[in-house]
Amino acid sequence: MFTGIDFVQFFRDNAALAVFLTVAVGFWIGKFRYKSFSLGTVTSVLLVGVAVGQMKIEIPEPAKTLFFLMFLFAVGYAVGPQFFRGLRKDGLPQVGFAVVLCLLCLGSVWLCSWVMGYDAAQAAGLMAGSQTMSAVLGVATDTMHEMPNAADLKYDIMPVVYAVTYIYGTAGSAWLLGTLGPRLLGGVDKVKAAARELESKMGEDMSAQPGFNPAVREITFRAFRADNEWFDPGRTVADFEREMQRQGKRLFVERLRQRGRICEVTPRTMLFRGDEIVVSGRREFVIEEEEWIGEEVVDNDLVNFRVETLAVVVGGRRRRKETTRMPIRDLLKADFMHGVMIRSITRAGVRVPVLGNGRLDTGDRLELVGLRQDVERAAGRLGFSDPETPKSSMTFAGLGIVLGGLIFGWVLVTRIGSIPLSLTVSGGVLIAGLICGWLRARRPDFGGLPEPAVWFMNNVGLNVFIAIVGISTGPTFIRGLQEMGWSVLLVGIVATSIPLISGIFIGKYLFRFNDALTLGCCSGARTTTAALGAVEETLGSNVPAMGYTITYAVGNTLLIIWGVVIVLLVG
Repeated sequence: MFTGIDFVQFFRDNAALAVFLTVAVGFWIGKFRYKSFSLGTVTSVLLVGVAVGQMKIEIPEPAKTLFFLMFLFAVGYAVGPQFFRGLRKDGLPQVGFAVVLCLLCLGSVWLCSWVMGYDAAQAAGLMAGSQTMSAVLGVATDTMHEMPNAADLKYDIMPVVYAVTYIYGTAGSAWLLGTLGPRLLGGVDKVKAAARELESKMGEDMSAQPGFNPAVREITFRAFRADNEWFDPGRTVADFEREMQRQGKRLFVERLRQRGRICEVTPRTMLFRGDEIVVSGRREFVIEEEEWIGEEVVDNDLVNFRVETLAVVVGGRRRRKETTRMPIRDLLKADFMHGVMIRSITRAGVRVPVLGNGRLDTGDRLELVGLRQDVERAAGRLGFSDPETPKSSMTFAGLGIVLGGLIFGWVLVTRIGSIPLSLTVSGGVLIAGLICGWLRARRPDFGGLPEPAVWFMNNVGLNVFIAIVGISTGPTFIRGLQEMGWSVLLVGIVATSIPLISGIFIGKYLFRFNDALTLGCCSGARTTTAALGAVEETLGSNVPAMGYTITYAVGNTLLIIWGVVIVLLVG
């Protein structure tokens, strides 16, 4: 049986287990929510790490850096396509807005640090917490190690400031943009009207049209006997599908039983009265067809065929440009989309509204549903299929991390006096991730990391890094909090609020964005998904997500780099 001393010594001798314990308990606590408030996984892991760190456990330095670099590469890889997509002409306004808001974030943190007399470590903690960019902790630490006065800096104070200011950085941002933001723009009703106006300009909601099928609406395949006299004296499959489109229903004939024999169909296949046909489409439309086509039949042999659900990434060298710039409404009518349903569209990890005049972007991830030959044909025209696989190209990821750190952290270094100036190894790995993510969207044969692998590198990489930070600083955390005082909470509120409130008015009056789009752009530039969710809940619309993806890619990059800049400014 363990005594208290034996238990502590066990974890001191097995530091890796202390890290796993911290991550496990932190993820568990992070799931709890009171109304709209939640600590979140990252903050929970840090606080649990502080508690575990009271056992004075020493963890070797390379472990923290290893997981942090893995996280940074995954961040860049995930947003790379949208980052470079924003550099096109139509994306530049959102890129410009994101840059302005990120500069405001940097300026507010620097101003608060100057007023309060913070040193580089305290300022970096304020940047990481108030702007909810945990990666700043690692980037800033790398930069401080290069400073002439590195030995005099209080590294342990950085996670203290981060933990105290992060809570309002998350919850406060959601309240500012979800509750206060619409009022600053003229009221919730006015912003809701702006969202409806943008929807109207972008065309009808294709989620309510044949051919686009959200996950909550099941695509179905049903068999009917063609009893309608319309089928006399014989109609082609193409005639039938055109008639369905004329009635406002996008349905397809998938199989046919004719004269007792099951046949595969083509657009030229003839249909006669009395044939049994399998029709695919959205459930509500297919159910209605019993009144028009004829009686539904139960025929297990006829409907027993394989339907594919295929993940497709938009891009690739052979991708035709017209497929990405074509309005969704027209895309669904294209010949190569015959028999294919779109279940979902995800952009930079966020579900985006699919409106009639909306367009696909390079790197978008679609779920296509239909017969294998149909979805594979559509995949070849839209981009490339990206089926789930347990394999990852670690050569691709490993070389990306090494070359990014080598080039930007060592080769491209300049000096201001005695201070070396570079993006550091951390910043270089982030840039490498952006480039690799973009290359993957352009060339599907170039490396590749499946979504589960990216999720693991992103979430586990960050949280293991945060766990080690918490454990390492645990013994001095309470003393640091007493030294800083709770005034740091008020400073964090100011540093969080200034950029967001300013951004709302800048988006409205300077960039002249739609009000609903402005709130989405603010959420993206500050990389706060919680705020986007709060905005969408308040407005009852997912239109703000249209302003989230490009600004998120830019904000994710700049706010991490600000970890270098704030240390140089204050230090």
